[in-house]
Amino acid sequence: MGELVAADYRTASVFYAHGIDFCCRGNRPVEEACAENKVDVNQLLYKLENLTNSGQGDAVDYQSWPLDLLIDYIVKKHHRYVRSKSDEIKPFLSKIADVHGDRHPELQEVKQLFYGATDALAQHMQKEEQILFPYVESLVKAQGNSQKLTSEGFDSLETYIAETMQVEHETEGERFRTIADLTNNYTPPADGCRTYEVTLAMLREFEQDLHHHIHLENNILFPKAVMLEKSI
Repeated sequence: MGELVAADYRTASVFYAHGIDFCCRGNRPVEEACAENKVDVNQLLYKLENLTNSGQGDAVDYQSWPLDLLIDYIVKKHHRYVRSKSDEIKPFLSKIADVHGDRHPELQEVKQLFYGATDALAQHMQKEEQILFPYVESLVKAQGNSQKLTSEGFDSLETYIAETMQVEHETEGERFRTIADLTNNYTPPADGCRTYEVTLAMLREFEQDLHHHIHLENNILFPKAVMLEKSI
């Protein structure tokens, strides 16, 4: 799945519509994901084929980007988004949990999950910006040179990505799957106020941005960085 979405990000909408995680768990065959989510694989493949053959849309070819450009984009687009939206959503979420918590006790769990996610993401992004990304950028600069590369914080790039970065991605993906389940896929209840509606809309947008963020790293940046290190 990750390879399909990396080739054409428009396909993400098909997976998303069927509740299939293409980012954190994108290293699975389509058939396996469909079986797990009880989705008709032939129907889904038909939709994917129609989409990719349509020639419509303006899908960005992130695959062709140099790794240092992709890193810059991730930091300035997605890391900044996470930091700003975390602070923006928290007071809204606290307010609806206080006002509607008696009738909708699941809001307290949603609040706890979101606060936990933002704290974990802040630490995760710091590791990327201070340890992982500078090392990958040094790989880009070292192409064609015979210089010896050293990294601080890990011995093996491939192992660090698999055992730290991707595990943390999966943890946050699971956390947001739980939030989506608790909120009926971000659907406000009949007795929800306008603030309730706005808060769930912001949570949905946050999750969608996180999916794109993780997809760019798991399915494009990380595999290419590992291949580049091996080639050097």
